[in-house]
Amino acid sequence: MSYRAVSALVAVASLVVLGPATGCLKSSDSGAPKVAAPAPAVTWAHLTCDPLVPTKCGYPFPSNVYTIDAPDTPTGRRVKIDDEMLPTASNGGKASGAPWSKSDGFSAGASLLTHLPGATIAGLAGPENLQRSLEADSPTVVIDATTGARVPHFAELDRAEGDAEQRSFIIHPVVPLADGRRYIVAIRHVRTVDGEVAPSPVFKALRDLEASSEPSVDARRPLYEDIFNHLAAANVPRADLQLAWDFTTASRENVTGWLLHMRDEALAKAGDSGPAYRIETAEETPDATDIAIRIHGQMTVPLYLDQPGPGANLLFGGDGMPEPDPAKPTYEVPFDVLIPKSALTTPAALLQYGHGLLGSRSQIESSNLRKVISEKNYVIFATDLVGMAEDGDRLHISDVLASGHIERISTMFDRLHQGFLNALLAMRMMKNGFAKDAKYGARIDASKRYYHGISQGGIMGGVYMATSTDVERGVLEVMGQPYTLLLHRSVDFNLFFVVLRTTYPDTRDQQIVLALTQMLWDRVEPTGYTKYMHGGLPNTPSHEVLMRSALGDHQVSTFGAQVMARAVGAKQLDTGNGDRFGLEKVTETSTGSVYAEYDFGLPPAPLCNVPMTLCMDPHGLLRKLDAAEEQLDRFLRTGSGITACAGMVCKYPDQGGCDGSPPPDLCAE
Repeated sequence: MSYRAVSALVAVASLVVLGPATGCLKSSDSGAPKVAAPAPAVTWAHLTCDPLVPTKCGYPFPSNVYTIDAPDTPTGRRVKIDDEMLPTASNGGKASGAPWSKSDGFSAGASLLTHLPGATIAGLAGPENLQRSLEADSPTVVIDATTGARVPHFAELDRAEGDAEQRSFIIHPVVPLADGRRYIVAIRHVRTVDGEVAPSPVFKALRDLEASSEPSVDARRPLYEDIFNHLAAANVPRADLQLAWDFTTASRENVTGWLLHMRDEALAKAGDSGPAYRIETAEETPDATDIAIRIHGQMTVPLYLDQPGPGANLLFGGDGMPEPDPAKPTYEVPFDVLIPKSALTTPAALLQYGHGLLGSRSQIESSNLRKVISEKNYVIFATDLVGMAEDGDRLHISDVLASGHIERISTMFDRLHQGFLNALLAMRMMKNGFAKDAKYGARIDASKRYYHGISQGGIMGGVYMATSTDVERGVLEVMGQPYTLLLHRSVDFNLFFVVLRTTYPDTRDQQIVLALTQMLWDRVEPTGYTKYMHGGLPNTPSHEVLMRSALGDHQVSTFGAQVMARAVGAKQLDTGNGDRFGLEKVTETSTGSVYAEYDFGLPPAPLCNVPMTLCMDPHGLLRKLDAAEEQLDRFLRTGSGITACAGMVCKYPDQGGCDGSPPPDLCAE
């Protein structure tokens, strides 16, 4: 129902509810007339702006008021974001809500956003005391409306550059939410420097059953009686509430369906031999100490985009699933392979590599990777993860952020679908076709197939590992999720935020843009997939991963790494670096996924959403350790999770570059 339709209905209803002849009104303590409580009913009015938060159109977000009935979807909802709700850019650009209409709910890794003018973080759960969010008197509460269970989370005020009066109040769930599920968010007893934050007039009218001239209030009273009942069952009294709302997460089918369809269709077309390939160059390097043969080739794969480069759009068939263009159904994808000298005497296992942020397949040439494959006997290979690779994606993303037409960011995620497909097909090619190559196949033991991703490759490896049908064990290094948690806490995205701040000076607009972006990113981001690592996706085996993080990482927040570990259901290896919320600590494992932290002597990461910048960045240090190399090889080949550090304590304080002086508070005003 549109906002205008709701207004018309409520205008008629007001003649009945507020007319002097009804005799059912009495005054509240505030002097406003009271109305009778309706029977609870879960129905939603569709709004352009929600007056629950009068200081910012679009807040609170995500919210079911930005959906409409859709009986044809698994959730029964469809996202409908009116163009008027989207922020206007400083250059006058105005986005369209069209790309989000393909979603049947919101992100399962959503940052829950609102604006509470003058709010402080006193008494809130932070990233260092997550248990606080589950305590009976926690000021912030997130509950699963189906099970009634509380969701662990932390809350913060946005510390992005900008007017302090614009700071968003943000709640971050620290486990992935269930797909296709309704959630209820509640805020109570949040304080300003002078007292508690006052509820908005609209929320107060709903909470206290006060009459209101705001058209959406009476239309939502049955819904809010249901919300208040759910909260009461969770021991959250309605009288305490400053704000509450609900939202529905997108279904698994909606989030993962496109990529899984592309995978299954493309692998079927590739057949038993895998995709066709050709070798362009094969450089034999007899004088090298580690590499025997360096190969560059091209692989032919189905093209599901309207063109291969940045800015491409997925093409869809009549069934709503991606399909190749009949006029140009395939294209060539470059790949690189390094065969170590050790493989000349003993066939080597296949190791597919996932490159770093906006990087390329050429990163397999790094010295530490060459050392690993030479000493441990792996043939390493890689493709570019197009969509987030160096071949123009960085410039395209910046152009979209600067344009004010944020809906165009969908092209980044469309192209990432192709990037993941290319990676999945590359392993099929290597294990089936290339492993039988007349000249080079004898150097490969195709029965042993693994994945290793670092940084972006560790993050996006969560998608690859959850969807691969050819690889069942992998290592994800300095990784994390979701991106909306990682971005503000990473030095890598500073330049992108400069562009975003220029385009949208209001930091609340920036948060809305990021939240909308996360919804589309879920289709090609670990939030949509890692909770299915051990099963649950159609036609997909179970997988095991070793995840490793460096405490104080400047580029990928350890807080996000811990979210990913919880999403996978990993056990925490005891590396002498403390306990992490929600993870069972063990000294070693024989099966299953594991998570390990390494300490390089940095001070604790800032608790607010700013990057860690103190001492040296440990992001690249972990991979250079002999103990880490041994841990990686043992896990890949045997599935055992071990701590290979001396004395089973992974602390390397001399490598972090700290000078011993007291660290500054990066969150200080």
